[in-house]
Amino acid sequence: MTLDLTPDQLLSTTRAVRKRLDFDRPVSRSLIEECVDLAVQAPTGRNRQRWHFVVVTEPAQRRAVADLFLRALATAAGQPLTERDAWRMGYHAGSTERVFDGLRHLAANIHRVPVFVIPGVEGRTDHASVTVQAGTWGSILPAVWSFMLAARARGLGTTWTTAQGPLERELSEVLGVPYDEVMLAAFVPLAHTVGTDFKPAPRIPREHVLHWEQWEQRAAAGPGRSSSAW
Repeated sequence: MTLDLTPDQLLSTTRAVRKRLDFDRPVSRSLIEECVDLAVQAPTGRNRQRWHFVVVTEPAQRRAVADLFLRALATAAGQPLTERDAWRMGYHAGSTERVFDGLRHLAANIHRVPVFVIPGVEGRTDHASVTVQAGTWGSILPAVWSFMLAARARGLGTTWTTAQGPLERELSEVLGVPYDEVMLAAFVPLAHTVGTDFKPAPRIPREHVLHWEQWEQRAAAGPGRSSSAW
């Protein structure tokens, strides 16, 4: 069974779900397989289909992976926010704090998540050119997004995290993934959602992201900035 959503509703309400994951309801293998079947219909560079999905449901393995998630989260260091980042994140009042509050909730309950999905792609981009990176990431990102859309349509919640990054090699060892050949692209918690009434999220206005024919400075300027400020 899938939710009664139009394509536009599906695309505009597939949220990063952290606080509304149902930790007590198991997810059937058949639902996950359906999502993977749809995920691999995504476009892929040169039709090489280098994607892989490692699904973790067994309790002991989930505990090991959850522990890695927490350790990786503690060691991750993102780039400092710029003034422009702060404006974008603060466009909708309170959104930034809600994101971090959701992350804290997820971290506190990560051991209770019934399913972890770790997508991977053959080929590493550690020291690759932009062209190689674009081809590799462009072959896995559409597939994972398709997986997340398929999950939403089935009443399941997901969130793309990059918590595996700092300890990717160690996670590869736990999962039996050949690190030198396959890059773990994300760490996706998966569960049924508490309710299905998700709504479109506030976003910065179209005029700040849409460019016609060429880049226009005014399209990128934030509030209070002139067209030449950035």
